[in-house]
Amino acid sequence: MGSCGNVKGRRSALRFAAHPKSVRRYLIGVDIGTQGTKAALVDEQLKVVCTAFETSRLLRGQTGEIWQEPEAIFQSCIRTIRELMTISKAERTSVQAIGIDSQMAGIMGIDETGEASTCYDSWLDTRCREFVPFMEREAGTDILRYSGGPVTCNHATKILWWKHHHPDAYKNTAKFVLPHGYVTGKLTGNCAGNAVFDYTCLHFNSFGNNEKKCWNEDILEHFGVEVKKMPRIVSPFEVVGKLTRQFADETGLQEGVPVIAGLGDSAASTFGSGMYENGKVLDCAGTASIMCSVVDTYIPDEKNRTFVMMRSPIDGLWLPLSYIGGGGMCIRWFRDQLSGNPVMHYDVLEEEAKQIVPGSDELLFCPHFSGRVLPPSPELKGAFIGLDFNHTRAHMYRSVLESIAYEYAGYLQILKDNFKAENFEKLDVIGGGSKCRLFNQIKADVLQVPVETYEMGETALIGSAAVAGMAIGMTEDYRAKISKSIRRQMYFEPDEKSGQIYQAKVSQYKEMLKILGAR
Repeated sequence: MGSCGNVKGRRSALRFAAHPKSVRRYLIGVDIGTQGTKAALVDEQLKVVCTAFETSRLLRGQTGEIWQEPEAIFQSCIRTIRELMTISKAERTSVQAIGIDSQMAGIMGIDETGEASTCYDSWLDTRCREFVPFMEREAGTDILRYSGGPVTCNHATKILWWKHHHPDAYKNTAKFVLPHGYVTGKLTGNCAGNAVFDYTCLHFNSFGNNEKKCWNEDILEHFGVEVKKMPRIVSPFEVVGKLTRQFADETGLQEGVPVIAGLGDSAASTFGSGMYENGKVLDCAGTASIMCSVVDTYIPDEKNRTFVMMRSPIDGLWLPLSYIGGGGMCIRWFRDQLSGNPVMHYDVLEEEAKQIVPGSDELLFCPHFSGRVLPPSPELKGAFIGLDFNHTRAHMYRSVLESIAYEYAGYLQILKDNFKAENFEKLDVIGGGSKCRLFNQIKADVLQVPVETYEMGETALIGSAAVAGMAIGMTEDYRAKISKSIRRQMYFEPDEKSGQIYQAKVSQYKEMLKILGAR
């Protein structure tokens, strides 16, 4: 464990030493995801040279309990970085900076030395759900207005859960941080006094003032949480320290490599996928099913409580975002649990589902296995509604895909209502779900907008590496470089006849959610 650093962390303060022209220069991006930790070695053109991956171990207790061990997260970062250096055989002096992103809505504590004082309380964990209505009653309107999002099972409710259910761990916690804040702190030997919280994650913290990039001391005081337990809010481009000798040896890097504050994984993905122009709409079809857009105006969704105002790494741009927690996981769950043994390939399930008519013969599915995040209904669970003896596995699989598109239909309408100056005329899709042609066509038909899929490679890793390069002055022309990495794949025009069928199904889907207990 390193000693506390006295790092001012200004962008101009740390520029890596110049190297001979014969030595290629690289950046490292690390993405601490839900399913695993992935790292990439990225060259000066923001092209991925090689990647390394390690599966996460999600720990589960009783219903709603999902967490990870912080040391396991940290060691996965060490091992994947070391694997990059082994695979690439790159000179240890060639890596210029490290950028890290991580899951955004979970939280963990560190003690004064920077070591973990709690587990990583996953964004999928809903143990804190009792504090959602409590915070909503006490200060819900102010929280939404200032933080840019409604009260959910996010940082603030999780912190209150630790305070009231594990007071010793809460007392021993000097700062509450995100996984990338924990890892960057350990890599640089920073103690809690130098802990940071980047501004792209403020929308998930009900204790934050998102517009002003500061903590809302009135809200903190109201709920009895000491402001001293909140880290310093920083730009994701800030250099927070240098790699210590210990972890340089463990990773195969040079001591003193600049380590960047980093950002949330969704913010990194949007940055690495070219989300810089107003009116663009992006579907990140991954573990979570995420829809976000780009605007230049801060307008909290006070009426619907469905969109959160995520900050772009680019100060002044906003990325209104909503998502189904574990939307993509529902698709995997269906395959793993209901497709037989051995499990079927997704392509086989897709071919079966293509034979089913739009609307799945009146079958509906609720994808909120971990509760509905936005608008907040943490007690909501998944369900099939309307099953009869004529329904087959193909009906069920198609209804799972359709449910995500139905949810997106509500999101898109709210975007249009809240930001009337924008057109939102097309949906761009990235992530694993973008490979499913049927899924893309369903989205086009339900939303009645064209859908275009892109092969963008590792968007979060490229985003994190680009942020790191910006921080040290190496990738000032990141937009052009990222644009070159974007490759169009498939294009889907909406079918008007199917759209008419789906219009009625979207209404039925909304009614189903109310019957199941959605607020």
